[in-house]
Amino acid sequence: MIKLFGRRPDVYSDEDTETSATLHLEGARKRAIEMGRTRLIVTGAMFTLAFCVIAGRMVDVTVLKGVSTQPTHQSRSTELDLERADVVDRNGVLLATSLPSVSLYAHPREILDKAQAAQKVAGVLPDLNAAELRTKLQGDRAFIYLRRNLTPRQEYEINALGIPGLYFEKAEKRIYPQSELTAHVVGLTDLDNKGIAGIEKTFENELKARRDPLRLSLDIRVQTVMRNELAKAVADFHAIGGTGMVIDVRTGEMLAMVSLPDFNPNNLASATPVAMFNRATLGVYEMGSTFKLFNTAAALDAGTATLTSTYDVMHRIKVARFEIYDYEPEHHPLTVSEILKVSSNIGSARMALDLGIENQKAFMTRMGLTRPATVELPEISTPLVPNPWREINSMTIAYGHGMAVSPLHMMTGVSALVNGGLFHPATLLKHETGAPIPGQRVIKAETSRTMRDLMRMVVVEGTGKKGDVPGYDVGGKTGTAEKNGAGGYHHKTLLSSFIATFPASNPQYVVLAMIDEPQGNKESYGFATAGWTAAPVVGHVISQIGPLLGIMPAPTPAEPSAKDKARIAQNVPNKPHREVTFAKAE
Repeated sequence: MIKLFGRRPDVYSDEDTETSATLHLEGARKRAIEMGRTRLIVTGAMFTLAFCVIAGRMVDVTVLKGVSTQPTHQSRSTELDLERADVVDRNGVLLATSLPSVSLYAHPREILDKAQAAQKVAGVLPDLNAAELRTKLQGDRAFIYLRRNLTPRQEYEINALGIPGLYFEKAEKRIYPQSELTAHVVGLTDLDNKGIAGIEKTFENELKARRDPLRLSLDIRVQTVMRNELAKAVADFHAIGGTGMVIDVRTGEMLAMVSLPDFNPNNLASATPVAMFNRATLGVYEMGSTFKLFNTAAALDAGTATLTSTYDVMHRIKVARFEIYDYEPEHHPLTVSEILKVSSNIGSARMALDLGIENQKAFMTRMGLTRPATVELPEISTPLVPNPWREINSMTIAYGHGMAVSPLHMMTGVSALVNGGLFHPATLLKHETGAPIPGQRVIKAETSRTMRDLMRMVVVEGTGKKGDVPGYDVGGKTGTAEKNGAGGYHHKTLLSSFIATFPASNPQYVVLAMIDEPQGNKESYGFATAGWTAAPVVGHVISQIGPLLGIMPAPTPAEPSAKDKARIAQNVPNKPHREVTFAKAE
């Protein structure tokens, strides 16, 4: 027998077992490393792909679309899906817009501890009274608004309270960037975002239906100048209010419409009835001597008078218990042009008698003075017209009493007097085409030219001197009417106005300033008549808006004579009380 030395094949030592385990462990480690490497590669690839997508999108948005020749602008209303479209002025300046908001409401029946809920909500919204809020939550209503138009922070803090029964409703808040400046024109909306005044009310349905902005005829630059000058005059003369407007005589577009006092449409509490009253369109007034423009134009156009026709102004006119007179009567007959220049009540009344009642009524109707003015505002008044229209009414209307119209009526009527004789209804919407606007002829072109000359004469030689602006050829007419009240007309309660056109040689705009119950001051030597109060406002406005509207002043005229220098140096209305109009009972 052969004896074999060595180990059997199926017998292993401890050393072999340790070696085998080591090899197994190393294999597992290698497999783990490979798997980790694979995962890192996949993760890296995913991140790389994500960054490529982001980079591609950035290139698409900032480069490709930035150089696209196709228009890509969308209105803000479309992008945010808001309910109401924006309102802008003629140059695109924002007048009204909407911002997304949320409102807080509650289902009281779902709130378990109403007192605690009220206390917590009042802690976030300190303007809410906790006791009042608790009372509301304890009522029988299934739904109740707690607060409109929350800020994002307020929404977050209310939500963080975690109170069951409190909910948020998507809403929008109407914002008016120009605040009081355009309040009476643009108007405002209520808490439910529904138009309640001005353009907002007139175009309620259209603003909800359209997406592009509603463009008005207003020029915010002109509006600013008018409001600043009017507010200064109202303050300086301690008046109760005033109104001012600028209109394009070729189209009827309103470039400015101001009524004082006004209100902040962003704050409903400031919209009191007095502040919301639009004197420009809703108020009706006996306009005084500015009405003599219509009386003169009617007589000239009908042929019942010429510029050289003379009238007796030395004797007062007595009709029943009424008496018509001038404060400082002339001692010789006056021509038609002199009657307008010195603003004679007697001369105007005699011209009206020659004109006749029917001719006067027909003329006032053609000028739009016997019917409500047409403009895109709900706040429109109806003129006060005598019925029956008797001879005494005809005479007093000749100098601005016995018939009450709105300042807007004056704007459209005087525009027709100076623009060649064409009547254009006023509008607050911009004419986008820029094409000439056809008008309705109401007086002869020759009559219009004559009226422009007469209005220029009133400014140069009559009561409107303080409304003149060097280089702008201003023509106009003052009016100082005594206001009617309990017991008749009050001598110290005046309505002072000045209406003017420029340039008088080729009118483009008419400007009106009216001051309600001004009080004389030191600078006016105690006078509160239009020559001292309203005329300077119009002059200051024209000097500022002329260049803005592309009308540069004409070259300075030749050096005036010594006599003219003396007259100009006075620069005061002759006989300041003469323009005051009234009908006095004996």
